[in-house]
Amino acid sequence: MLNEAQKGKLLDLWSMMEYARDAIRMADDCKKVEWGCILMADGCKKAEWRLGKETPNLDIREELLLERKGAQLRKHIDATLGSGNLREAVRLPPGEDLNEWLAVNTVDFFNQVNLLYGTLTEFCTPESCPTMTAGPKYEYRWADGVQIKKPIEVSAPKYVEYLMDWIETQLDDESIFPQRIGAPFPPNFREVVKTIFKRLFRVYAHIYHSHFQKIVSLKEEAHLNTCFKHFILFTCEFGLIDKKELAPLQELIESIVPY
Repeated sequence: MLNEAQKGKLLDLWSMMEYARDAIRMADDCKKVEWGCILMADGCKKAEWRLGKETPNLDIREELLLERKGAQLRKHIDATLGSGNLREAVRLPPGEDLNEWLAVNTVDFFNQVNLLYGTLTEFCTPESCPTMTAGPKYEYRWADGVQIKKPIEVSAPKYVEYLMDWIETQLDDESIFPQRIGAPFPPNFREVVKTIFKRLFRVYAHIYHSHFQKIVSLKEEAHLNTCFKHFILFTCEFGLIDKKELAPLQELIESIVPY
């Protein structure tokens, strides 16, 4: 449970990370390129993704290319977000690879949702949220197709825990999110990304339906709304979530992206 000082520190971090990109740090032996991590206070889950976190076979030139490529995409994101035009911010930059753009943004949205939910862990408990719902009509059950093949009913915090662990596993899998320069993305890459976004949307849906008043009391509703608008504009730009999956927040979404 977060105390007042910790909540204040976390909210400060929350504000500061508004689309700010993680710093790039190179290890002394130039054998690791790391995109920093967002640390959640008081035991909240750490959200991180590393490009080339262990790359013993990369030569220095290739590592620097990898670093520069990611930095260029994030620089573009920063510049377009800084303009205040979210619609422009989500568009594929001219000359850039679509899969690279999807990968970079998938990591950013994962970190963003993880941090947003992290501020609510004190209030979203197995007792207050015994099932993962988005209002009275929508309930989500968890299955990953590997360890849990048949969907099971779990509490909202357990669902989010399963989800964040599952996404982190996908991001760490080099066969899905390649870390080497020139390594191809798998044929099913877009489907994996779509599943990630579909499930991240469910966290937003739960927050809006079950915890929005708490967000208002924390005076963070403007931040939540901006994050969600950015998320929805990106998913609509690239067709990442089927319309039927968006039904729990349809009215809100229609105010952002009229159908």
